[in-house]
Amino acid sequence: MTVRYHFRFNRLCPDYVCQRKGIANAEPICAQIPGVEVDRAVSELLVELVNPTTLEVALTVQQELQARLGEADRLRKQQVERAHYEAELAQTRYMRVDPNNRLVADTLEADWNHKLRALTEAQTEYERRCEEDRKIFQEEQRAAILQLATDFPRLWHDGSTPDRERKRMVRLLLEDVTLLRGEQITLHLRFRGGASQTLVLPLPQTSWQRWTTSPEVVTEIDRLLDHHTHQEIAVILNPHGFRSGKDQSFTCRYVARIQREYSLKPRYDRLREAGLLTRQEMAQALGVASTTIRIWRAHGLLRGYAYTDKGDYLYERPGEDAPRKTRGLKLSLRSPADQLIPDRTKEVQYEA
Repeated sequence: MTVRYHFRFNRLCPDYVCQRKGIANAEPICAQIPGVEVDRAVSELLVELVNPTTLEVALTVQQELQARLGEADRLRKQQVERAHYEAELAQTRYMRVDPNNRLVADTLEADWNHKLRALTEAQTEYERRCEEDRKIFQEEQRAAILQLATDFPRLWHDGSTPDRERKRMVRLLLEDVTLLRGEQITLHLRFRGGASQTLVLPLPQTSWQRWTTSPEVVTEIDRLLDHHTHQEIAVILNPHGFRSGKDQSFTCRYVARIQREYSLKPRYDRLREAGLLTRQEMAQALGVASTTIRIWRAHGLLRGYAYTDKGDYLYERPGEDAPRKTRGLKLSLRSPADQLIPDRTKEVQYEA
């Protein structure tokens, strides 16, 4: 797979693309996997693995293996000595043969040459294995490796570390990574030294999925619509830490759009279902002009509930003590003082 890069929110983001057939035969791209979550998962795994405990265990195992190699070296040295003995014995047999007996001499010479080749091969193999065995961690190397457990996380998370340096560190630790995309993304990681590990990640979300408003916020807005207008809901949500899908604070228009897109019942319908009347219906019930209803509500003679942020109200049905139009009587005297209602929407205690 090849890598493509693009900028998102001023950040360089990779995409892993399988496009060999597309390049060779102009066929559609076989697979494309956004690499942000993949890189994050691999980074977390590497930081988790490169720690003092893990490296200490690795060094302990290495020392045990080196101890066992000492026994293996002794056995290989015996093989070389045996090959050397057999070669000398074949030489002695050849030197003692009667030169006139050419058939026996040729046979002994061929056997001598065969033993010499076996001795050479044994000696070469012994030297090669000894060279490998000499790669034993010394104390200085051990301290340097353990120091890596502290330096690696610090360098990896350092914001000033360029991406190319992180890639170089990954290449030192990983042999290769195989990506498979199905219902999930499967990563097969093969480390240098032969160890392997598999990670399973969910498919990355598209932009619209990442920007979708959380169900908790939608439920809260639906609850608050019973008692508040859009602007009041925004004022309530922001101080309590609720954020939009794009991590923005709420506004009146934002709340209204959520109410429409999620088909939440408008506040007007909720109030109408509760039996509240429009201003025209209230005016007809009291036999006054609609302007009078607005004035009476402003003076607390009628109880109104705002259903918009533009001063639109619905009203409770008039009871037996409903105000009446009386010429020459002050508005404050048309209803008992204890029944005066303040000019505000019914307040509901918010439950966090």
